[in-house]
Amino acid sequence: MTRPAAPPSSRLPAWMTPVNLLRASIGVALLTIVLKMLAWWVSGSVGLLSDALESFVNLAGAMFALTMVTVAQRPADDCHPYGHHKAEYFSSGFEGILILGAAMAILWAAGLRLLQPQPVEEIGWGMGLSLVSTALNGALAWVLLRAARVHHSVALEGDARHLLTDVWTSIGVVVGLLAVRATGWLWLDPLVAIGVALNILREGARLLWDASQGLMDEAMAPEQLAQVQVVLDAQAAASGGAVQFDGLVSRRAGARNHLELHMHLPHDWTLGQAARERRAVEQALLHAVPGLRATIELLPRDHTTVFEVIQARREQEERQQGQAGEERPA
Repeated sequence: MTRPAAPPSSRLPAWMTPVNLLRASIGVALLTIVLKMLAWWVSGSVGLLSDALESFVNLAGAMFALTMVTVAQRPADDCHPYGHHKAEYFSSGFEGILILGAAMAILWAAGLRLLQPQPVEEIGWGMGLSLVSTALNGALAWVLLRAARVHHSVALEGDARHLLTDVWTSIGVVVGLLAVRATGWLWLDPLVAIGVALNILREGARLLWDASQGLMDEAMAPEQLAQVQVVLDAQAAASGGAVQFDGLVSRRAGARNHLELHMHLPHDWTLGQAARERRAVEQALLHAVPGLRATIELLPRDHTTVFEVIQARREQEERQQGQAGEERPA
């Protein structure tokens, strides 16, 4: 049997909870805003200005993510029997909207500077301050990604991905400043800013898409479903074919995965036997996918539910309609 995954506390320091990490993200965002705004002030580079504007998005995103993670950790209640885990998806969607707004502002500023190029001053100080903030964001993003995998947190992963985008953005701005210094072509600075804005637009669109898919009850990850299937095949084989599974459906809700399936048993099994078998299946599934919430419906062998009968009829009607359409003369 597969050994259970180690709990988060055994693989991360105790203080590395999603709430504490997002608080740290807010602190780093404030520090990088100061550094990047200072870099823009001393250099006058619109590329560095675009980088600084994105840091404001980092701050707003981290603050909203902290709020949503706090909501997601609330226990289930009468109005929310499945918990509040989906609240994390709102942070990704909100951050995506902020990113799109920042990108439009950067495109506007870069467009004006492209039409009226201006000299860039104190490039050395500007690049130095930008690289310091980049190192801070890179280190924080690495920690957040590691914690997101352990805690299965959508909000942490979204914040980390955005920080990584900020890192590459900063590197691109520094490269643009070096190109301006080497060539004297002032139009390279706003051109790099436009490239930064387009990259931010792509990241914002991706975050919005991921949030929408989560809110629409997207299925569990393929690798997790594969682990579930391995467990079910093993349990069926261990019973000598007496137990069969079907009707499997799944969905993700933030850090929680939900699974529903039918377990078909021999007609002559007692209720106690059926309960013990279901318990064994539940334990095996939890070992394979930690934190999984599985709902297993017990059914006699060769028995189908009303919903399955309706679904089979619908599929048969669709096939008949398709065949009729193919046979109809042009």
